Amino acid sequence: MTDAFIESFIQSWHLFREAYLAGWLAAAALAAVGVFVIARDQIFVGAAISEASALGVAVSLWVLTAAAPHAHGAFDVDPWCRASAVLFGLGAAAWTGRARRAGDGASAEAVTGWVFLASGSGAILLVAQSPFGLEEVHRLLFSSIIGATWGDVAVLGALVLVGAATLAKYHRPLLLLTLDPVTARAVGVPVRRGAWAIVLALGLVVGLTLRLAGLLFVFGNLVLPGLAAQALCREVRAMLWTAPLVAVGASVGAFVLANAWDLPPAQMDVAVLALVVAALWIVRSLRS
Repeated sequence: MTDAFIESFIQSWHLFREAYLAGWLAAAALAAVGVFVIARDQIFVGAAISEASALGVAVSLWVLTAAAPHAHGAFDVDPWCRASAVLFGLGAAAWTGRARRAGDGASAEAVTGWVFLASGSGAILLVAQSPFGLEEVHRLLFSSIIGATWGDVAVLGALVLVGAATLAKYHRPLLLLTLDPVTARAVGVPVRRGAWAIVLALGLVVGLTLRLAGLLFVFGNLVLPGLAAQALCREVRAMLWTAPLVAVGASVGAFVLANAWDLPPAQMDVAVLALVVAALWIVRSLRS
């Protein structure tokens, strides 16, 4: 059976290679930045930023529809939607990060919850009267990654390369300010700039991957590989490379299964990751 699954996947490669490559690169990028989300215990922030990026897409569609109500199909809306998703993701990341750095934990959670709820409801309400816009927002919620282009692969590949180079050079100060900002400040780490860099990187990665992969895939790969790495590793530093490996490994297996069983690859990927995390938690509880 396994050989048949792999053979079927290989045969599908020429049809869906862009989608597979884009999915693996997106998973790696999300997992890497997700380590900082897990380390700072800010899982819900990832969901809020994802919803804010979806709101950005809805706002872009609403503005374009209002400006040219009869021009649907006459021009490519994708660049506008991508830019709007990134901008709204960056804005949400900056706002939630600022609230958390203010030192009021309740206020930070309140802002995060507000962003999540307002963005989720606003995205639907803005495009509720537009069949095309509503279909697009639903696609964000239930995307299956199919439809990625070589342009998507190039953008995500560049994102992964830049991220890997940045982490290779600055992982020590970034981890120190994430885990112990007081000590980081004492040894001369620019805590404020570093914190902003992490927050904006989170918003950028989520914004760039949301329209391609959808909300479930983005949030799943932002959180679940980090949780798996947390169960496997004793140090956060090791999580930085373990989480992307888990994400890519799970997505490879998930895409093989999704192709064999004719199921949505994004949803299969998150299901596989969830099972991996659950299995690791069970093993850890049995050992303790």
